[in-house]
Amino acid sequence: MDLDDFPDGVIIAGPDGTVEYVNERIRAMARAEGDEMIGMHLDKAVPFDDLSGNSWYDCTRPYDGIATRTRISEQAWWSPKGSEYLITASLVRNSAAGPVCRVVVSVRNARVRNQRDRERSDLVATVAHELRSPLTGIKGFTSTLLTKWDKFSDEQRQLMLETVDADADRLSRLITELLDAARIDAGRLTLRRGPVKLDEVVRRVLTNVSGGSAEPFEMRIGDDLDLIWGDSDRITQVVTNLVENALRHGFGLREVVVQNTQHADFKGGVSLQVHDNGPGIPEEMRQRVFSRFWRSGPGAGSGLGMYIVRGIVEEHGGRIDIQEAEGGGAQIRVWFPINEPDSMTG
Repeated sequence: MDLDDFPDGVIIAGPDGTVEYVNERIRAMARAEGDEMIGMHLDKAVPFDDLSGNSWYDCTRPYDGIATRTRISEQAWWSPKGSEYLITASLVRNSAAGPVCRVVVSVRNARVRNQRDRERSDLVATVAHELRSPLTGIKGFTSTLLTKWDKFSDEQRQLMLETVDADADRLSRLITELLDAARIDAGRLTLRRGPVKLDEVVRRVLTNVSGGSAEPFEMRIGDDLDLIWGDSDRITQVVTNLVENALRHGFGLREVVVQNTQHADFKGGVSLQVHDNGPGIPEEMRQRVFSRFWRSGPGAGSGLGMYIVRGIVEEHGGRIDIQEAEGGGAQIRVWFPINEPDSMTG
């Protein structure tokens, strides 16, 4: 393997600590020209410290210590300019417990790891905030009722209990969404596949979700729709989320279209298009809609809905995208392949 192709910086020093090899990545990190690092002592070639003035070389002592040591664990160290790097090393010996004849040092920038740590911290903070909000309402009203039950009328108690019930439902939905998002992240979202008529799912969802909507909308169902094979409950979850988003955040539902649609990568399938009456979604924001905890505008939910929708659609082998509808508004298109089991074909 050519170490110049290695993504991390590599420095190899001989038995006396003299640098014998550096790859292109470490040259770029050190902004070194040509072979100026060759022949340098290892403590000068790795000028990193722990922010307290203790150098990597003096702390790890690669040529000293226990004679059975073969590796220096990865740790964070800082360059003279204050940048954080992750450094590890292998100690090569010609014989067991023999002297170190070669030290191979690997150096990588810690920026990506730090970004992931920040994302985890942001995730924990967001989850804690989302859980705290309904729990605060539940705790507040139940404590008030327990301590001052006789001071409230039946109508006031009824209102408080209805609020507690609504907050409990919200908490339950949030926990379900968090579990679904975690399954998608881990690749463990399971589907119980069976025959699904997408038009029947859409009609059922529209009857349940949009029954209280005063605004009229158009529904177009194609003829002789293909039967798709998927998880009926999960597909219902997808349709429900898209319709509710259009009603709540898209200024109302304008049109729903279900039809057979060919896809470039597959033989056939069925598509669902949901059009709303809103201002549309700018092109540069359309991919962000499917990220975790993306929210926009007042009254936004947990921000997990569209992330879960895309995960379910892709687990079915389908596709989802956002376009601008004719006449304005957003048009969300979902395509499901037929996915007929091989045992059913023919």
